[in-house]
Amino acid sequence: MDVKQIMSDILVAESQAISKIPVTDEYEKAVHLIVEKVHVQGGKLVTSGMGKCGQIADNIATTFSSTGIPAIFLHPSEAQHGDLGMLQPGDVMLLLSNSGKTTEILALVSLAKELYSQIPIIVITGNPQNELAQIADVCLSTGGAPEVCPLGLTPTTSTTMMTVIGDVLVVSAMKATGFTREDYAKRHHGGYLGRKSRDLCNRF
Repeated sequence: MDVKQIMSDILVAESQAISKIPVTDEYEKAVHLIVEKVHVQGGKLVTSGMGKCGQIADNIATTFSSTGIPAIFLHPSEAQHGDLGMLQPGDVMLLLSNSGKTTEILALVSLAKELYSQIPIIVITGNPQNELAQIADVCLSTGGAPEVCPLGLTPTTSTTMMTVIGDVLVVSAMKATGFTREDYAKRHHGGYLGRKSRDLCNRF
C-alpha cells in the first residue's frame, strides 16, 4: 500500500470537489437570513445534522458563536425528546444532510414547522433536487462529488465540502456585521487565540 500516493489522490480529488462547489445567489440569501434574524433581530442560528453531518453542523455552530452570531447545535434525535424547546420563533435553522433523505432531519423539519410555521430553513446538501432541499427556504449544494472513501460510502468528500460552505457563511457574516478584532477578543479570553486577539488589538 502506497500511503503517499493515496494521500496525493485524495488531495487532488477533494480540492477538485471544492473548486466545483456551485457558486449561486443562494449564498447571499443565506447570509442575509442569518444576519437579519440573528444579528439584527436578536434570534439565534440553530444547526443540525445526523452522524458525521451532525459533527460538522456542531462545528459550524461553535464557529458562528465565536464570531458574533449566537448559534447552537440541536441533535435531531434529542429534539424529539424535549430539546426542540430550545427553538424560538425568531431563530433560523441550518440543516446538513448529504442525501437530503435523512429521516431524523426530515422529522425535525416537520416538528419545527409545527412549533413555528414561519421559521426559515437553510439546507446544505449534495442534491438540490432532494426532498429536504425542496422544503427549504435556501438550498446550498455541495455539488455532489463522490466520496473518496474506497467503498463510496463513508462521509469524506461531502463533509469536507460542508465544512468549506460553513466557512463561507461564517466569513461572509463577519464581513456583513463588521466583526472586529476587538469583538473577537471579547469572546476569547483563554488560550492561544485569546492572547493573540488581545495582542492584535493592542498593536493596531
